[in-house]
Amino acid sequence: MKQIAIIGGGPGGLMAAEILSKHPELKVTIYDAMPSVGRKFLQAGRGGLNITHAQPLEDFLAAYGTDREKLESWILDFPPHAVRAWVEGFGISTFVGSSGRVYPQDMKAAPLLRAWLRRLRRQGVDFSMRYRWQGWYQKSLVFHTPLGEKLIEADRCILALGGASWPNLGSNGEWVKAFSLEQISPFLPANCGFDVSWSPVFKERFAGQPLKSVRLEVKTHNNQAWLQKGECLITEQGIEGSLIYALSRPIRDALLANESLQVSLDLMPDCTAADLLQRLAKPRTKLSLSNVFKRAGIDAIRLGLLREKLTPERLHDPVDSVALLKCYPLTLLKPRPVTEAISSAGGLKFDSLTPEGEISGYPGCFAVGEMLDWEAPTGGYLLTAVLAQARFVSKSLLNQLGLKPTSY
Repeated sequence: MKQIAIIGGGPGGLMAAEILSKHPELKVTIYDAMPSVGRKFLQAGRGGLNITHAQPLEDFLAAYGTDREKLESWILDFPPHAVRAWVEGFGISTFVGSSGRVYPQDMKAAPLLRAWLRRLRRQGVDFSMRYRWQGWYQKSLVFHTPLGEKLIEADRCILALGGASWPNLGSNGEWVKAFSLEQISPFLPANCGFDVSWSPVFKERFAGQPLKSVRLEVKTHNNQAWLQKGECLITEQGIEGSLIYALSRPIRDALLANESLQVSLDLMPDCTAADLLQRLAKPRTKLSLSNVFKRAGIDAIRLGLLREKLTPERLHDPVDSVALLKCYPLTLLKPRPVTEAISSAGGLKFDSLTPEGEISGYPGCFAVGEMLDWEAPTGGYLLTAVLAQARFVSKSLLNQLGLKPTSY
């Protein structure tokens, strides 16, 4: 039997194991540095496991931006509807949320992971836990294990080592030491928050609170513009959340070239300026200032943001307040560290790979997933692409071994 080593037990490694272990000629072993596999997968499911997206395929592909060219052929072979069917093949029903995101019916990752591991074990996959890959010694794979250093010989290997976000779950990016500097793009945070210099009073009162239903406008130095509606979260350090993550790539890239970036928030996107002015211009009678804003439908967090910019005297002027509510300037200082990000950009460069996904200069060794230099927004795009690429690389490996395809 041919020995296949898969290093990394995230979704990419597990999908590769599923494809390859269907062939009785292959013995598949997953090696992982952690005590159990799928830890980041489980973390991603804590707020509801978003497996893919139900939008039209062209829109889905467009969401990858400049990385679309790298990923499109994989996804066309395993598109979102196929990902959904694959999940349902475990007996787990799915549904489409109001945003178009697809979830398991119970929203949880653990049942899917348990069913997936049962399938892999039935297909003969072995698991070697607490095996931390260190690179190669001659043609052998080198691992640090609880029993000391071990050398493993394999006929083929697939590296699925992840990026550099959530290092406590196993993806710490240390694997880059096995490659030359020319093969690696530096890791950067993706789907991340950004620092803002809030006042101590604002931080103390509003850190941890959501800012719902706002519209974010981002304009960069090269006159590109993005406009998106959603919600975000105020933090002690700055701002994060789904709306910020959706535009984190252009914001991050702009901050790489500049010390700061000013973006604009429409804090009341569902109200016109005229309507807001009419609400705030009503006679105050004996109402306090905060109750005047509350009567106008402006909550405490929005009033807190106004206080960050306006003096008490100017807060009493409806014209000044409305102008700021409809166009609130927010200065973003820098991305939060990659270790705090949902995912990461950077990693092994695509020009270090053959078209089949084999690493140039390392015959029989393939690479998949987030360890490669690409990124995706939240919304099921990252998981879909990782699964699709793992299938593509697995087929390339089988073809290299001269094995006939089986049902996938």
